[in-house]
Amino acid sequence: MQVTETLSEGLKHEFKISVPASDLDAKAGAKLVDLKDKVRINGFRPGKVPVAHLKKVYGRSVMAETIDQTIRDTNTQLFSDRGFKLATEPKITMPSEQAEVEELLNGKTDLTYTVAIEVVPAIALADFKSFQVEKPVADVSDTDVDEAIKRIADSNRGYAAKAEGAKAESGDRVTINFKGTINGEVFEGGTGEGIQVAIGSNTFIPGFEEQLTGIGAGETRALKVSFPKNYMNDKLAGQPAEFETTATSIEAPQDVAIDDEFAKTLGLESLDKLKEAARERLAAEFAGATRQRVKRALLDRLDEAHRFEAPPSLVDEEFNLMWNSVKAEMDSAGKTFADEDTTEDKAKDEYRKIADRRVRLGLVLSEIGEKNKITVTDDEVGRAVIERARSMPGREKEVWDYYRSNAQALAQLRAPIYEDKVVDFILELANVTEKKVSREDLYKDEDAEKTAA
Repeated sequence: MQVTETLSEGLKHEFKISVPASDLDAKAGAKLVDLKDKVRINGFRPGKVPVAHLKKVYGRSVMAETIDQTIRDTNTQLFSDRGFKLATEPKITMPSEQAEVEELLNGKTDLTYTVAIEVVPAIALADFKSFQVEKPVADVSDTDVDEAIKRIADSNRGYAAKAEGAKAESGDRVTINFKGTINGEVFEGGTGEGIQVAIGSNTFIPGFEEQLTGIGAGETRALKVSFPKNYMNDKLAGQPAEFETTATSIEAPQDVAIDDEFAKTLGLESLDKLKEAARERLAAEFAGATRQRVKRALLDRLDEAHRFEAPPSLVDEEFNLMWNSVKAEMDSAGKTFADEDTTEDKAKDEYRKIADRRVRLGLVLSEIGEKNKITVTDDEVGRAVIERARSMPGREKEVWDYYRSNAQALAQLRAPIYEDKVVDFILELANVTEKKVSREDLYKDEDAEKTAA
C-alpha cells in the first residue's frame, strides 16, 4: 500500500492511496474460500464448490465488498497512525470512468483513490484549578413571596359588572359579539358571540383589545386591525380586517382577599402553607438562575483559555442552523435587519462568531469528558425521557415511543446531560466563590444567557 499526502492546509488534509491488485485479489480469494461452505449451488455438494466457479458467479460482488472493506480499514489505520480525530466524515473519491471500474472489479488494476478530511486540532486543556468563578446567590425575601402570591391572586380573581353607563378600562373584561370582514367579505372563523376579552391581556389580534377601551355596554364599534404575518391561518396572515363589535357587558376585576380561604381554593391548608410553597418555588427558580449564571461564567472562562482554530465545516454547519432559524423568525414576524438596528452583513458576522464559540466550546467539553472518562448512563437518559413525558400529560406513551424509536432524539437528550456533568466536574476543581446579590441582579443577564453555548 502506498500513501501520499497531497494537501495539508491547516485542519484540511488529502491523501492519495494506492492498494496493489494482488492484495485485493488475496483478500477477495479468502472471502471466496469462506463463502464455499456457506452457499448452495445446484450440481455441487455442500462445501465442494470450486473456488474458481465461485469466482465466476460471485467474483465481482465479492471484489466490491473487498474494496469497500479495504478502504474502511486503510482509512482507519491511516488516521490512527497520524493521530487524527476527524471533524467530519471523510470524503472519498473513487475512479469514475467505466473502463477503470470494470478493471478494478475484475481484479486487473490497483485500487487508487483519494480521501479528503478535516480534523479536530489538538486541544491543550487549561488548569481548571486556576479558574476563579463567581457564584451569584439571591435569598428569597418576604417581599418576593408576597409578590408571587399577589400574582397568583391576580390570575385567580373574579369580575363583577360595572355600574350602568360605565366605560371599559384597561384590565376590565368586556363580553362582545363580533363579525369580521376582509375587503367587505365575511371570512370563516371571523364571527363570535358572548366572547370575553380582558383588555390588556394580549390574547387577541394586536390592536383589537386597545380599541375596546372606552366602550360601553350596548355600544357598537368597527375595530380595524391586521392579522400578524405569522398568523396560524395562512389565508388570513398579514390581511387587514374590520370587526363590527358590540359590547354586551362590562366587568371590573375584583380584589382577592389573600387569606386562609384563598389558600384553600388552591388546595393548600392555610396561607402559611401557600407562603411556604411559594418560597420553595422561588428558591428553585433562583437556584436555576444561579446555575445558568455560573455556567455562563465558566463557559466564558473556557472560551478565554482555549483559543484555537475550529474546524471550518463544523462552524459552517452551526452557523447555517442558527442563521436559517433567525431568518425564519424574522420572516415570520415581518421584521427586517433595519428594525433590529443592524445590517444583514453585521448580523452574519455576529452569528458566525457565536457559531465559532459554540463549536470550540463543544470540542473542549468533549475533550474534557473523554480524558476524564465522563459518561452518560442509559438510566440518566431514561430519567430525562420520563421527565419529558411527565411534562406532557395525556401523551406520555406517545413521548416514550417517540424517544424509544428515535436515536437522534435520544442523542439530543443525552447532549445537555453530558455537558452539565462536564461543567460540574470543572466546578469541583475551580475556585468558586459565592456572592450575595439581589433578585434583580441575579436575573439582569437573563437575555445574555440565551445565547450561551
